[in-house]
Amino acid sequence: MIYYVNIQAGREGNGSKETPFRHIDDAAKVARPGDKVIVAPGIYREKVTPVFAGTEENRIVYRSEKPLGAVITGSEEAKGWEKTEDGLWKISICNGIFGDYNPYTTFVCGDWYFAPTIRHTGCVVMNDRMMYETTSREACAKAEPDPCSWVKEESVYQWYTEQEDGKTVIYANFQGKNPNEEQVEIIVRRNCFMPDENGIGYITVSGFDIKNGATTWAPPAAYQDGLIGPHWSKGWIIEDCEVHNSRCCGISLGKYRDPENDMYFYTKHVKSPTQMERDAVCRGQYHGWLKEKVGSHIIRRCHVHHCEQTGIVGRMGGVFSTIEDCHIHHVCNTQQLGGAETAGIKLHAAIDVTIRRNWIHNCIMGVWCDWEAQGARITQNVMHDNWPTEGAEKAMGAMFSTDVFIEVGHGPTMIDNNVLLSPVNVTIPSEGIACIHNLMLGSFSLINSGVDSVVNGQREPRYTPYHIRHRTEVAGFMTILHGDDRIYNNIMIQQHPVLHPEKEPTDSGHEKVGTAPFDIFPSYEEWYAPFGKEGEPHMGGLATYHFGHLPVWVSGNAYFNGATVSKHEDHGLCSEEKACVAWTVKDGKVFLKTNVYDLLKDFRDGIICTEMLGKAFEPEQRFENPDGTDIVFDQDYFGSHRGFDVLPGPFAEGFDTEKELW
Repeated sequence: MIYYVNIQAGREGNGSKETPFRHIDDAAKVARPGDKVIVAPGIYREKVTPVFAGTEENRIVYRSEKPLGAVITGSEEAKGWEKTEDGLWKISICNGIFGDYNPYTTFVCGDWYFAPTIRHTGCVVMNDRMMYETTSREACAKAEPDPCSWVKEESVYQWYTEQEDGKTVIYANFQGKNPNEEQVEIIVRRNCFMPDENGIGYITVSGFDIKNGATTWAPPAAYQDGLIGPHWSKGWIIEDCEVHNSRCCGISLGKYRDPENDMYFYTKHVKSPTQMERDAVCRGQYHGWLKEKVGSHIIRRCHVHHCEQTGIVGRMGGVFSTIEDCHIHHVCNTQQLGGAETAGIKLHAAIDVTIRRNWIHNCIMGVWCDWEAQGARITQNVMHDNWPTEGAEKAMGAMFSTDVFIEVGHGPTMIDNNVLLSPVNVTIPSEGIACIHNLMLGSFSLINSGVDSVVNGQREPRYTPYHIRHRTEVAGFMTILHGDDRIYNNIMIQQHPVLHPEKEPTDSGHEKVGTAPFDIFPSYEEWYAPFGKEGEPHMGGLATYHFGHLPVWVSGNAYFNGATVSKHEDHGLCSEEKACVAWTVKDGKVFLKTNVYDLLKDFRDGIICTEMLGKAFEPEQRFENPDGTDIVFDQDYFGSHRGFDVLPGPFAEGFDTEKELW
């Protein structure tokens, strides 16, 4: 069955081509497995709530007839602004329009939210840009640039809200523009396209412009919403969509709502938030968190931008998923919100998740895989400028910046064939990481740090789960011992200035490029020596070693411009010649130019493969594909083949001209 939707239809129809529905949600109430919903161009001011699931063999497909022609928005046009004596513009809205969710009385708040609770989930949008909220009418009238914003010229467009006589009153400073002559909207709906119930799986959403949602803060143990998302189900495809202007999150692959652990710390305070994360994992098992029921989504060719918490968020619901060929940028740039869970992509439990061929830039972080990135692979991406703009102050509660952050995971996690250009590239308070064939202009950071706390004078380890191989079932819990890393065939160039030379690798924002931070770890031979002694080792006598650092392997890397070299490096190139890398963005594409391939001369190394990488220590799982087959890292950033003599870095062949990356 094909249902047609057209907002321009003269009257509400029955979904036929001759008399289409006027609202997508009408089709969503009747579409069943195998049905298609074709949506004509137009602006659809509604929340689409699918009622029925498709099946693996017969998906339910929602498709914009013209790519990005059908716009699903959570906002309403704001007409009738009046000028006030202090130079602001004012509009009053009857609260009845909001139903049971008024985003101008609902604050952004919850677990892992570190900023003051002063921002509402609503927002004023002018000409498709979200404006900045202020805390007083006086501040709105002054409209001073926000010192923490990464885009200060936009931060002077400000708004303020208060309640008067059952109405939401909004004041705004449009910097001399007349809002009645501009495209001005206010965000009124929480979501644009999400089921209300769990288990509404196997849905395809293709080609829509999805924007302007009053989404709520989405910490990992709580219900996570977004402009669009599958809401704890299996097998969605979100493709060729533009997703933007979310107060918090753009696309959610997040957790279901568990009334017994939903913003638990925020409401009760009596258990640590980390404990409630462990609780969420175990309760998830009880509530059906299984490979057969949850995850395996595909997000592809989407343009995700201008979201204030994350572009793509997920906790447990994103397992076994693929995020590919997406352009993700300008996430958490306003610095209006502060806390953990902020990144272009922020996933908890990225089990067997593949993040590939994406262009990620100008985000507070590029990719953040927190807890249980077991089997995750981050490959063939280009990331740059995931770093504050010059002069931007750090906002209260804001996180640090990096291209890739793997937090408190036991591996195996693979970061390979990426072009990483920010001042900090790979932050790993984790173990079981393989960093292979990357071009790195930035540093490693949080080596042997960022895991445990000292509370009441004693160390409090942060135990996190590891899983049955390629499954969600928990195999065990363990604190992070650090190490168990493989650093092979990368090019490392100290190109950015070291702004904070006093910082150690154990600090966030450590900017000294190279592998010297791994010197604190033993080699495999050093690590195994106590366990390999003749005779049966005594259990108690080995406790020191059971809780000691794990070994690391470092080989085949090329170092330039003073990048540091680990004592474990057994076949590296350390060049004194000046390497340069430049990247430009032109016409929506990113280009790279470098002289480093001339400087490599005849330096080569061998092919890296699953067999030589061994197993991540705690889960005893190989660095392999999600289906358990071997990986041979013989394909480069572009998918080109590598031969026997292998260049370090992400490109199989050198180049001396400008190269288009995305």
